[in-house]
Amino acid sequence: MSIRHFLTLKDCTPEELQQILQRGIALKQELKEKGHHGDPLKNRSLAMIFEKASTRTRLSFEIAMTQLGGHALFLSPRDTQLGRGEPIEDSARVMSRMADAIMIRTFGHDVVETFARYSEAPVINALTDDFHPCQLLADMQTWYEHRGPMQGKTVAWIGDGNNMCHSYINAAMQYDFQLHIACPEGFEPRADLLEQAGDRVTLMRDAKAAAQGADLVVTDVWASMGQEDEQAARMEKFMPFQVNAEVMARAKPDALFMHCLPAHRGEEVTAEVIDGPQSVVWDEAENRLHAQKALLLFLLGK
Repeated sequence: MSIRHFLTLKDCTPEELQQILQRGIALKQELKEKGHHGDPLKNRSLAMIFEKASTRTRLSFEIAMTQLGGHALFLSPRDTQLGRGEPIEDSARVMSRMADAIMIRTFGHDVVETFARYSEAPVINALTDDFHPCQLLADMQTWYEHRGPMQGKTVAWIGDGNNMCHSYINAAMQYDFQLHIACPEGFEPRADLLEQAGDRVTLMRDAKAAAQGADLVVTDVWASMGQEDEQAARMEKFMPFQVNAEVMARAKPDALFMHCLPAHRGEEVTAEVIDGPQSVVWDEAENRLHAQKALLLFLLGK
């Protein structure tokens, strides 16, 4: 069987993504009812490379492997020869002959692409500067649990045209929904991704207009990891793109709100919204665990 990698949502077909979604829901229910999954990944290991810090990613993947009967190894740049300049190609060749799967959370997307090219084991993108596909698995599972199929719905992405925005563009194509993106000038998502999405995506400059009639409203921090020195300048430009009660009022009455976390209340979202009845951010965070268990089983042929 050929090795499958998960670097973006487009590495799976829409049918495969639905299969992963449904299995994530089933695994969540099984854990609730039985308290365990058996040991489908007994004696299997996941190497987790973290060049960017994380809370939810490390917790979800490490606990996922434990609950599936496998083992996860945390590797920081200080713990590996990658941090001392070993070529990515060499690290990929060595690690993939020992680990059954490799998860990478890093900066440049070219790192995971190169790693996958030389790896004999599945490689999972747990976040790069360009994409965050694992978060979208959790978001789509969360939506389905609350509202059913995503097909034909409208999503408003409000804020920076960052890695999460890029993955929502891919999601619009893979899960068949319309995406309204509202961002300040100079902070647009990649032009090539917008071109690929065609009329699935509409770029706007007004948060309220983007939220008009939306089924789901999503945002993220205004300054991602590595952009902390831009925080003050970004605050001024992004304040008109805060998700607040006025913005949510333009969406459908039963619209949901999501945020991948960590959140800065009073900046990209008000406390009234993220802690309010339309917010499903805690379900969304928990579903990183269940969606990624489904992904691991899919990639490892279980």
